Amino acid sequence: MQQQKSVMVIGAGPAGLMAAERLCAAGFQVDVYDAKPSACRKFLLAGVGGMNITHSEPFDAFIQRYYDKAQWLDTSIRDFDADALRQWIHDLGIETFIGTSGRVFPSDMKAAPLLRNWLKRLRDAGVQFHMRHKMIELNANHATFDHDGERVSVNADAIILAMGGASWPKLGSDGAWHKVLAEQGVNLAPLESANCGFYSDWSEHLKSHFSGSPLKDMAFTFTSLDGLSITRKGECIVTKDGLEGSLVYAFSKYLRDTIKQTGKAHLLIDLLPAFSEEQLVRKLQKTKPKESFSKYLKRTLGVSGIKSALLYETHEKSAWQTPEGLARCLKAIPVCLHQVKPIAEAISSAGGVCESSVDDYLMLKALPGVFCAGEMLDWEAPTGGYLLTACFATGHRAAQGVSRYLAS
Repeated sequence: MQQQKSVMVIGAGPAGLMAAERLCAAGFQVDVYDAKPSACRKFLLAGVGGMNITHSEPFDAFIQRYYDKAQWLDTSIRDFDADALRQWIHDLGIETFIGTSGRVFPSDMKAAPLLRNWLKRLRDAGVQFHMRHKMIELNANHATFDHDGERVSVNADAIILAMGGASWPKLGSDGAWHKVLAEQGVNLAPLESANCGFYSDWSEHLKSHFSGSPLKDMAFTFTSLDGLSITRKGECIVTKDGLEGSLVYAFSKYLRDTIKQTGKAHLLIDLLPAFSEEQLVRKLQKTKPKESFSKYLKRTLGVSGIKSALLYETHEKSAWQTPEGLARCLKAIPVCLHQVKPIAEAISSAGGVCESSVDDYLMLKALPGVFCAGEMLDWEAPTGGYLLTACFATGHRAAQGVSRYLAS
């Protein structure tokens, strides 16, 4: 009787657990190792404010959210797309719904019930978990872990690495694997902040009076060095040292890449995107100031608080003395960003195992029998369900690769 082949999955996040599930179903003995005491810690924290699991937009638009890595990820995500992911969640006994933004959520908006059901199904299927095991060495078919101060060596017929990037390191994804793989000759891109905040130099007045203020119902416009202009609506937070929040994260790749090349990046903020410049001029011409300028702004256009503060911060008073000038200023608040916030504070990370380092099934060319999945790979995506979808999909793809490899 042929002995059951074994697969070691290192990393108990969504990518690793998806790979473990597929491999167990294919008849392999699967052991999952993770540095932390429990699985999916980052996944659980991400779900605290409402677990956004994927997005419902058509595939052709969906795949473009992965920027210049869209073609690389196309096969993985096409094989396990948003619809397949939703069905998988339903099979766990968790219903989903599509929000007004097109984002997909579990019906109760929580990650914990989904994870609880998933872990039970994995354990019932025979997947073995080994927690508090931090990988410190790696070779083909062999890994060494630090387990509570002791070295533990493990062999397997194949290995899947799914240890995350380097964001939120306290939850386990500290990027320590980068050095281990570099020593094995794997081609790696530096790990960088993605979906992150940026530093800007505000005045002391804005820092002391408006730090932490939400900036809503506005739009960003960014023009790249090659002339590409992007405009998106949303909201963010003005911090004491820059900008944070969902709309900033949506621009983070463009801003980061520009800062790397030139040392700074410029955004234009439209404080009133619901109105054209001409419409604002007409509204301003209909009313005359009968009180202070700030009260006039609030009464006529509803502009107050952080929005009026940004007007004062970025434009000389002489620029808004006419309705035409004021409308122009309100539609184009310039903000200069000069530094990316640290990777430990980022939602996700870019960089990692390069496309050139793996084959079509995500096996490392330098280490046959070792596969990579999830955020370890050199791709990035905005928030909105795209990050998780690619993690699940590449875990699924790596499991396919292991099955092919061990069958050969």
